[in-house]
Amino acid sequence: MGISRRRFVQGLALGGVAAGFGLSRAGWGKGYPDGPQTLRGSEFDLTIGETTVNYTGRPRIATTINGTLPGPTLRWREGDTVTLRVHNRLAQTSSIHWHGILLPANMDGVPGLSFRGIPPGGTYSYQFRLRQSGTYWYHSHSMLQEQTGLYAPLIVEPREPEPFRYDRDYVVMLSDWTDEDPHRVFAKLKKMPEYYNFNQQTLGDLLRDIRGEGFRPALAERLMWGQMRMKPTDIADVSGYTYTYLMNGVTPAGNWTGLFRPGEKIRLRFINGAAMSFFDVRIPGLKMTVVAADGQNVHPVTVDEFRIGVAETYDVIVEPDADAAYTIFAQAQDRSGYARGTLAPRAGMSAAVPAPDPRVLLTMADMGHGGMEHGGMDHAAMGHGAHGGLTHPASETGNPMVDMQTMMPAPKLDDPGIGLRDNGRRVLTYADLKSLFDDPDGRTPGRTVTLHLTGHMERYVWSFDGIKFADAEPLRFSYGERLRVELVNDTMMEHPIHLHGMWSDLEDEHGRFKVRKHTVNMPPGTRRSFRVTADALGRWAFHCHLLYHMEAGMFREVRVDEGGAT
Repeated sequence: MGISRRRFVQGLALGGVAAGFGLSRAGWGKGYPDGPQTLRGSEFDLTIGETTVNYTGRPRIATTINGTLPGPTLRWREGDTVTLRVHNRLAQTSSIHWHGILLPANMDGVPGLSFRGIPPGGTYSYQFRLRQSGTYWYHSHSMLQEQTGLYAPLIVEPREPEPFRYDRDYVVMLSDWTDEDPHRVFAKLKKMPEYYNFNQQTLGDLLRDIRGEGFRPALAERLMWGQMRMKPTDIADVSGYTYTYLMNGVTPAGNWTGLFRPGEKIRLRFINGAAMSFFDVRIPGLKMTVVAADGQNVHPVTVDEFRIGVAETYDVIVEPDADAAYTIFAQAQDRSGYARGTLAPRAGMSAAVPAPDPRVLLTMADMGHGGMEHGGMDHAAMGHGAHGGLTHPASETGNPMVDMQTMMPAPKLDDPGIGLRDNGRRVLTYADLKSLFDDPDGRTPGRTVTLHLTGHMERYVWSFDGIKFADAEPLRFSYGERLRVELVNDTMMEHPIHLHGMWSDLEDEHGRFKVRKHTVNMPPGTRRSFRVTADALGRWAFHCHLLYHMEAGMFREVRVDEGGAT
């Protein structure tokens, strides 16, 4: 979608109920009269309700917390015990999940596992002690409320001094908004999964490929995609056709702005609170030094750009030394739009906004079919149990809910990602991330649990091992054990996988601990593993954090109990 009338119309609206909520260190706790509140302390009252917003020129009803979108930024302190009374003023059950926070299972906020949810007119009191620090967020875990605005930043300040210095501190929360009822969006995806994909290839693309590759190879590749009932443009299920991309609840035209004095070090806490959108983030003219991932400090690494999956967080330090404005540019992975804001020494300033990068196309190699781009794939093998030593679960065989199996998956930890390779910019990879601490557990995993991420694009069903959540048995972890979870992505989509209640200690391809995360991104054709210490009794959610994928079945219960390993 080019610079369309829709994009222009989006530019007319400043962005609903929010205008900016970065705080200088001296200003913490004071808040801003025209932005969401920042709430500090250990006792909070949060009210879930409905608020009118206007992001596109048309008023719509959003689900909000204390009347704002995003909800108020909560600033807690490591070691404190916090109490939160959450009041539900909606006509349906609601909930709040504290994403990435270690807590007792009955405080996790997942209806059906942690508790029954908060009924209309009801109140639920959460109380737990904070055992960590860093940048996190919170959101609804009920139906599709997250898509309609029920999310917000969450910061836990450390007890000990941090290993890096900064002068200002801004949250940069990225998200996606649609004027459509999200249930209608989901229904469209079930009927026509490519409904929002306006990046389809055309006859002109075929003619170009024929000129570049020759008639037979170009036609063979088209036939290959057709036999798989897939398209190389299937990067994102939901696009800028319906989404307005927001930065701190503000549209690109609204231009959320964080102020600075030249020479200051600014900490930017990026949070991807979107329902379905990955973002590629850069600030032209500034290097970004990544100092934390998913709330945990890492060895600093300086980059020009990074991809942030849904639910991930990255903290970066930037040092603008000129009396000039800088654009914070977060383009959607499928290039159908972007969120945008500005760092500036004075309000009202702006800098040039980059044009989105070219349209992204998948290759067979991207999906773990390396070397098969030009007709070499054995289609007869697809759908059977093993490929080149890789064993697929029997539940995938002949399963009408599985349309693809990867043949040669790899960790790809040093891969910048689809659409980010060889772009002339230094792009962060998972291989760059290294926690400041050694493996906190130290034990060799006693067993490995392997799960395949599966789905069928045309049916729009998503699952683990070809089994939807409704039909799946819980994964059982034995309390106290150290185990390895190995994930294989058999689909053509990228999936951010989130385990509640416990850390996911990502390993490299040699089984060495790299970085502690709460959400592990799984590009297509990857096989990645992480270690888990099952130190939290109870029932926990384990799922893809793409909202409609989770709703469509890519979800498991993890049950941690005494001697319950299976």
